Amino acid sequence: MPKISRLSGCRDWIDLDFVERERTPEPAMALGIKSHVAGLSLSDTVELLEDLGVQRSRKAIHDWVQKADLQPESGKSPNQIALDETVIRINDQQFWLYAAADPQSNELLHVRLFATTTTTLTEIFLHELRQKHDVETAVFLVDGAQHLQTALSRAGFRFQMRRHGNRNAVERIFREFKRRTSSFSNCFSHVDPETAENWLQTFARWHNAPN
Repeated sequence: MPKISRLSGCRDWIDLDFVERERTPEPAMALGIKSHVAGLSLSDTVELLEDLGVQRSRKAIHDWVQKADLQPESGKSPNQIALDETVIRINDQQFWLYAAADPQSNELLHVRLFATTTTTLTEIFLHELRQKHDVETAVFLVDGAQHLQTALSRAGFRFQMRRHGNRNAVERIFREFKRRTSSFSNCFSHVDPETAENWLQTFARWHNAPN
């Protein structure tokens, strides 16, 4: 079984309010969610729980992640926001992952998955970001993508073109996203985009969580 970091420590970021008649002990459920998002495949997470005397299927663990419906916490007030997008493949189809990150804390502020990339979709993403966080005075760091700049201008946000430095915060996170989504085949195979987006948002919550 691969060595996975950050399996110990705080699990307060995992909200188990969705649990009703689940017979699995909550600590085991939290460990299963965190282990899978941190890097274990569903099969390896099943083995981990079996070692602890808890027998659950891959589908059960998958369902825990989906039902928990985790995403980055709201209410942040960043001075800068690194904004970018990257391609994510689901069932051999191309989707676009939008992400906004605070380069000072390296926290993800908001992530969304879209079937394409346009100025209108970027405006939707920015509207959602604005609803979740205090971003009115923040400076957005973007690359040369014209639709990002156009959407920011229409929304009244300040932005700077930055190919290096603090904007690299989101690039580093994207690399980790892609490493995780390609590290085992059962993550984004045979799932719908909504399920994939839910997993990506859960990953973002884990990424932001304290050790």
